[in-house]
Amino acid sequence: MLSQKFRLTGSKNFKKVQDEGRIFQSASFGIAYLDRKDEVPSRFAFIVSTKISKDAVDRNRFKRTMSEAVRTSTIDLKNGFDVVFLAKQSITRTPASDLMKEVKSSLKQAGISK
Repeated sequence: MLSQKFRLTGSKNFKKVQDEGRIFQSASFGIAYLDRKDEVPSRFAFIVSTKISKDAVDRNRFKRTMSEAVRTSTIDLKNGFDVVFLAKQSITRTPASDLMKEVKSSLKQAGISK
């Protein structure tokens, strides 16, 4: 689980990232990110809507998998970003190990990871 300092909370913050930030698309999710231009650790949020899966167990599993991928790579993350992961329908067909690799490579391609 991500520690509190790495969590982005509040719908105002989500909306700000989605409106003012940049978007990076991968096969299983989109990443909306905003450079805050400060030295505070980057913060992350994970959104999996009921359109993806009606089952809360599945939605929470996808969130935990993406969160774990971010947690294991916190050493390599740059400071000053707000990041929102938006799951796509294809996430339901992606194995957890592949999803973790996809999260790490997407963070690097988006310039959030070193």
